[in-house]
Amino acid sequence: MIKSYFKTAFRNLRRNKIFSLINVLGLAIGISASLVIYLLVNYHFTFDKFEKDNDRIYRVVSNFNFSGEVYRNSGVTSPLGPAVKKALTGIDAVVPFRTYEGDTKVTVPIVKKEEPIVFKHQKNIVFVNGDFMNLIGYQWLAGSSKTSLSQPYQTVLAESAAKLYFPKLSPQEIIGKRIYFNDTVPATISGIVKDIEQNTDFTFSTFISTATLENTNLKPDDWTEWGSTNSASQLLVKLSPGTDPKKIEAGMYSLYQKNHKPDADDKSKSSFRLQPLSDLHFNADYGGYDLPLANKPTLYSLLAVAIFLLLLGCINFINLTTAHAAQRAKEIGIRKTLGSSKNQLIIQFLSETFLLTFIATVISVFLTPLILKAFSGFIPDGLHFSLITHPGIILFLLILIIVVTILSGFYPSMILSGYKPVLVLKNQAYSGTGKTRHAWLRKSLTISQFVIAQVFIMATILVSKQITYSLNKNMGFNKDAIIHLSINYYDTVKSHKFVFMDKLRSIPGIRMMSLSNNPPSSNSTWSQTIKYKDGKKEVNTDVQIKTADTNYIKLYQIKLLAGSNISQSDTTSQYLINETYAHILGFQNLQQAVGKRLNEIPVVGVVADFNQHSLHDAIKPLVIANGIDRARTINIALMPQSADGTAWKSTIAQIEKAWKGIFPEDDFDYKFLDEDIAKYYDQEQHISSLLMWATCLAIFISCLGLLGLVIYTTTQRTKEIGVRKVLGASVSHIVALITKDFLLLIVIAFVIAAPLAWIGMNKWLNNFAYRTDISWWIFALGIAVMIVIALLTLGFQTIKAAVANPVKSLRSE
Repeated sequence: MIKSYFKTAFRNLRRNKIFSLINVLGLAIGISASLVIYLLVNYHFTFDKFEKDNDRIYRVVSNFNFSGEVYRNSGVTSPLGPAVKKALTGIDAVVPFRTYEGDTKVTVPIVKKEEPIVFKHQKNIVFVNGDFMNLIGYQWLAGSSKTSLSQPYQTVLAESAAKLYFPKLSPQEIIGKRIYFNDTVPATISGIVKDIEQNTDFTFSTFISTATLENTNLKPDDWTEWGSTNSASQLLVKLSPGTDPKKIEAGMYSLYQKNHKPDADDKSKSSFRLQPLSDLHFNADYGGYDLPLANKPTLYSLLAVAIFLLLLGCINFINLTTAHAAQRAKEIGIRKTLGSSKNQLIIQFLSETFLLTFIATVISVFLTPLILKAFSGFIPDGLHFSLITHPGIILFLLILIIVVTILSGFYPSMILSGYKPVLVLKNQAYSGTGKTRHAWLRKSLTISQFVIAQVFIMATILVSKQITYSLNKNMGFNKDAIIHLSINYYDTVKSHKFVFMDKLRSIPGIRMMSLSNNPPSSNSTWSQTIKYKDGKKEVNTDVQIKTADTNYIKLYQIKLLAGSNISQSDTTSQYLINETYAHILGFQNLQQAVGKRLNEIPVVGVVADFNQHSLHDAIKPLVIANGIDRARTINIALMPQSADGTAWKSTIAQIEKAWKGIFPEDDFDYKFLDEDIAKYYDQEQHISSLLMWATCLAIFISCLGLLGLVIYTTTQRTKEIGVRKVLGASVSHIVALITKDFLLLIVIAFVIAAPLAWIGMNKWLNNFAYRTDISWWIFALGIAVMIVIALLTLGFQTIKAAVANPVKSLRSE
């Protein structure tokens, strides 16, 4: 019986090739989009699910409140971990660890070679003890957590790092070998662990014993300081079953208060929070380690996109199937006359839908790798499509086939199986129904398609408008034709940077240079609490700090509003403050701020506000200090580009030659500032690409649905069109008559889509401190695009119906 259903279904699909192709195409697009989004969402939501009792593992993070503004730090004060382990109960494991700061060079001595092998720019290096390895659950290939990280200068390597440094040796043969970190830290390899194959934010590959810090001169300055918080100092805890996280947070704060005695006039507040392990991959407030974080609202939005595209495919199928129903009316009548029950017909039509959906799913499986490749910039490196290694995909596809079959096939099967055989065989299947029977449902479905498509169109326009605004907004400084490069943090010769800059002064393609800790806008942030006393009150503010020479504001064309520029100095002796900080201190007249002292350092001038980060963030209070002793970033303003576009290339080549003369072992790595700023909006660029992709698919599927509805309408109104032509109606009049109804559907859809789009766009723009306007023309352009595309879709079929010979349509009357 089942074989008969599918055999008949296959014959019907083969007989109606065009309709079958359109249906399969619409469903394949929706299923492909759903599959790609499923892979992406599933990838992110499976992070750190493999750790034993992961729901009881937390990262301890710090919150600070300065003058009502909250600052967050993923680290904790270094002594907190040992104190918690000693004093608090209800915790099964206390695991402090410290990330290795700065760019790291790893040197591997080779006995048979005079020169050792050097690996530059190594990342994912961390100071840990055996408790960390046990908590995360590493699998040991050599060594053990009890002994491999108990002594100073012991190092454990992940298998990938071991193969990089010692490609021809087995894990057991690597044990006892020595490597050096930045030429100053020797380490003996005491263990090898297997790389974590599951999705995790703990991407560390080199583990140095914490004892290396505790018992050597490498101990950080803040190792015993309760008043200093560094994001490098991390703390994980595993709570006992039933322990309330709030209780542990309160206990940690009590320990902090007991050991940290702030100044009497310090009005800042601090607290600790237990961040669940499941939140680590999604919380940008505290950040992760090496991998980019995901955004839950974005993932939920992607799920909504997948559902919408899938619904569009299903709606499209329903419209096309019902449009084609008239051609199957006699078949249904004969089947019923020969004894087929309504249930058998429903199963027959559902089997046809299942077969179409199955074919569409197979096509989508082949399309998915191509889509993943097309969006490789947005797809994480760890996301791979494989039916063999990810059996969950097969289950997802099976569920998807069943759901789509029911959504797409149930309504058409009920309509088709409900025809009365007597009326059908007399060519009266639609007798007495009028053109409105079931039309409200078909039109409602079409309106739904237009609503989704128009929301996508408007959202795409708005995101592009915000990106353009972000890239072109005046940030308060010049960012064009400026490159910057940083000197190795571990370079111990302080004069090198000045010798290098002296060499650069002889290069004609350089307009100006400046030495600083970083450019005006940077992902790097250095801040501290600065006090200001005016005799009556004291203002404590967390202030961002930039160190720079006297050329800094000249090179970047930062406007000086009051006072004078800072003078050249190795140590900090003068401050420039920004306009925002001057207002926080209570100065409406900026000139009044000049001469005031902040932490006993005089303010010599006030500069105009500029954006220190992306437009997501508001401008913060800032000081530019003149102490350049530790400044390592060289900012270079280039001369204008030549007509043939070779001037900058030549100048940069000369800069590289000078660099190699001073820093022969360091890579020459420069960046254009405007390109750095553009990278702030990589996520928005990805969202824009995905929206463009979703919009094109939504429009395409909607147009297929529109085509189905116009075919249905022209089929229903064939005789009406014939009569009108006989009575003298022109082709243009008939085309306008048919088209008018569909344009009305688009207008109705616009009325629904406009407020929905406005709400969504406004909510998304709230992520930006500085945002573009939601202009009226976004909505006008959205409906205009939809109308133009709809007219192009309608044109062929309506003109074809209007020019048909009326004799043929009236012959049966």
